[in-house]
Amino acid sequence: MRIVIIEDEIKAAKSLAGLIAKIRPEATVETMLHSIEQAVEYLNSNPPPDLLFMDVQLSDGLCFEIFRQVNISSPVIFCTAFGEYSMDAIKSNGVDYLLKPFSVNDLEAAFAKMDNLRNFFQQKEKSDWMELIKRLDKPEGKTSFLIFHNNKYITVRTEQIAYIYIKYDAPYLVTFQQQKYIISQTLEQLQAQLSPIQFYRLNRQYLINFDAIREVEHYSGRKLAIQLAVPTEEQLTVGKDKMTHFLQWMENR
Repeated sequence: MRIVIIEDEIKAAKSLAGLIAKIRPEATVETMLHSIEQAVEYLNSNPPPDLLFMDVQLSDGLCFEIFRQVNISSPVIFCTAFGEYSMDAIKSNGVDYLLKPFSVNDLEAAFAKMDNLRNFFQQKEKSDWMELIKRLDKPEGKTSFLIFHNNKYITVRTEQIAYIYIKYDAPYLVTFQQQKYIISQTLEQLQAQLSPIQFYRLNRQYLINFDAIREVEHYSGRKLAIQLAVPTEEQLTVGKDKMTHFLQWMENR
C-alpha cells in the first residue's frame, strides 16, 4: 500500500508515519507534504497513491482547495483538531475523519473501515454501493444522551438540545425548554457524536443546533451575529474566517 501524508506540522507527520509503520508494516509512506502548493504539485505529477492522510487546516489554507486543483481518486483519511469540516471531508473521498489527538486504536479503526469499504465495493453491484454512499453522506449521529442529574439518570434526546456550551471548563447541554445539564464529556467528544448536518461548532465554547437558529445578521467587523431561540449568556458571532463555511452549512441541508 502506497501512502501519502499531507500535514503542515512536520512533527505530527513523522508521528503519523511511525504509527502507520506499526499498524501496517507492509505499507510505504511515499512522501510527506506540508502545504496545498506542495500537494497539488506532487499529486499532479505522480501516480495516485492507494491512500491519502490529509490534515484539514494547512499552512496555506484548507485542504479542500487541493480537490479544486487536482482530480483525486484515492481514498482519504482526514486528520484534524476541528470537527466542523466533516461534511466537506465526506464529500471529498473521505473514508474517515480522525479528530486530533487520536490514538493507535482510532487509526486501526480507520484502516479497518477502509478495508471494509474496499471489500464491499469489490463484492457488490453499483446499485448497492450507491446506497452506501448515500448513508455515509448523511451521518445521523447520536440520538440521545444519558445524563446524571439530581441523583437521577435521565435521557435527553438529541433533538431537544438547542446548544452545548463550555462554562468554567465544564460542558452544559441546554434544551429548547431552557433546561441546563452538565455532562461529563468534552466538547470535542460531543461534537464527534453529533450529526454535522444538524450541529455546528461556532467556536471553542459553543456547539449549536440548526433548529435553534432564529436569526443571522451581519455584525461589525465582517462578522455574523447568531441569535438562537433559546437565550445564551453571550452574543454568538461567526468571524470572517468561518463565515463562508457557516453559511454553506446552513444552505447545504
